Formats: sequence, structure tokens, C-alpha cells
Amino acid sequence: MSIVELRQYTLHPGARDTLVSLFERELVAGQESVGITLGGRFLDVDDPDRFVWLRAFPDMAARARALSAFYYGPVWKAHRDEANATMLDSDDVLLLDGPGFTPPPDAEAVTLTICHPRQPDFAEYFARHVRPALAAADLPPLGVHRTEHAENNFPALPVRTGEDVLLWFTAGAAAPALPWADELPPRLHTAPQQLRLEPVRSKW
Repeated sequence: MSIVELRQYTLHPGARDTLVSLFERELVAGQESVGITLGGRFLDVDDPDRFVWLRAFPDMAARARALSAFYYGPVWKAHRDEANATMLDSDDVLLLDGPGFTPPPDAEAVTLTICHPRQPDFAEYFARHVRPALAAADLPPLGVHRTEHAENNFPALPVRTGEDVLLWFTAGAAAPALPWADELPPRLHTAPQQLRLEPVRSKW
């Protein structure tokens, strides 16, 4: 397992293509050069001004070192003004424990499902009931993650706190139906959030 950030950016109208081009051309290699593992990068199908991406670190200490090296290093210094000019909000960040996630090469779309458990045994319930139900529907859950509750050790970049999530991805153009939804209300604080995402295919 790794320490994973799920980052959801709200961008200025019409700015997503600019950020994605810059990100793929300059910021992927720049982060990888300091030891950050880049996961999937996605366009929100239902919101043209949303960009969603993941990155991973071996542990929290490695996260602090790598983020410091990148954000105080030459690549970000050279491109931060152009990147920041596209963004309205870059603080919607979940700090997670999990394997990271890169979509399968043939996946034209994926769905991200985010649950906020009310009960501490939800991970066990997910493993016993939700995962088999999705697998039986030919929608096996991929990249299952849970909240990492360690203190944010790079406070220059905020993360969401005071909540617990369990999330996963499924491959496919349509958001999967949740046949077990009738059992979920007492187990969750809110209805599951589902994001339909299109993977970014880098040209660089």
C-alpha cells in the first residue's frame, strides 16, 4: 500500500485543456523526477471545469521530501504561474491509503465511487458484500482506498480533514448501478458520490 492523494481541481471556465497540456508536457516528468508516482489523470465527464488526478508516495516521510523537492524546485518555479492561473480551487484533496490507480489501457471511461462510512466496520461490509456484488455484475472494484488519518506533513498543500472515506474505481462508460443501495443509508453519512471520468492519454 502507498500514501495516495486524490486531487480534484475546479478550474476557470475553458482552462482545462490549458492545464492538462501543461501538466502532461511538464509536470508529470517533473514530479516523477523527485520520486512521486503519478497515477491516473482524468477529465470529469459531467463538469468541463474539473480535473481529477492521483499521485502516490511510499510513506508519509517520503511524501514530505518529494513534495518539498518538487514545489521548491525548478520545474514548479518555472510553470507555477501558468498552472495556478487556470485554477479556482486546488484544495479538494483526500489523503488516502491504498494501491494507487491507473486506468486499464483499454478503458475509455471509469467511474469513481466515494462513500463516507458511518460505521467502523464498513470496510468489512464492503469486502463481504459490495465487492462480490460488483464483481458479479462484471464491474470489479479497482484501486480501493481508505482515508489515511496521518497529519498532513506538507501543510503548504491543504488536505480534507475530519472525514473518513472508502472509495474505488470501476471501468466503463456508465456509472454502475448499486444493487445493494437499500442497505447503505444506515451505513453511510451521505449517499455515495459517483464521478464519471475520462482518462487523459498523454501525448508526451
